[in-house]
Amino acid sequence: MPMAPPPDFETLTIADIARLAEGDRLPPVERWHPTHCGDSDMRIARDGTWYHQGSPIGRQAMVRAFSRILRREPDGGYVLVTPVEKLDIAVEDAPFVAVEMKAEGEGRDATLAFRLNTGDLVTASAEHPLRFVERDDGPHPYLHVRGGLEALVARAVYYDLADRALAGDDESPGVWSAGAFFPLLP
Repeated sequence: MPMAPPPDFETLTIADIARLAEGDRLPPVERWHPTHCGDSDMRIARDGTWYHQGSPIGRQAMVRAFSRILRREPDGGYVLVTPVEKLDIAVEDAPFVAVEMKAEGEGRDATLAFRLNTGDLVTASAEHPLRFVERDDGPHPYLHVRGGLEALVARAVYYDLADRALAGDDESPGVWSAGAFFPLLP
């Protein structure tokens, strides 16, 4: 059964996003423990591009299907897992990229929702926190997606977050979403 294309993020309200995210049933990869079968010969580049045998995977539906069976292992590695096989996959930074943000409300009443490069929708909250890592090349913001999997927040989206943080009247710069505060500085 083919997956329906994701809805247009621009037309969704935060309530629509919450409803869609709640109704999105993912495979129970955390309950599957097959024998390790080897390497998938796949990697996810820092920009979110998925590759197989060195070539980009051009079909978005395939990327979305693979992303739904992705799991983070206790040792920090990544695997594609089904009930009968488990294959390693290389991830350069984070397996997802948050490419769009929608904000409703201000200050403590704000809610921030994100669309990932895979079409998934995630609302920043205590369950899906934002974190900011300072590196030599500047800040790297991440959004927790599920089961130890994170999305690197795209640079343009980060600038929107920084604008919101600097416009706030909190003691330290940060953003609020769904009742949780996420400081920009570690």
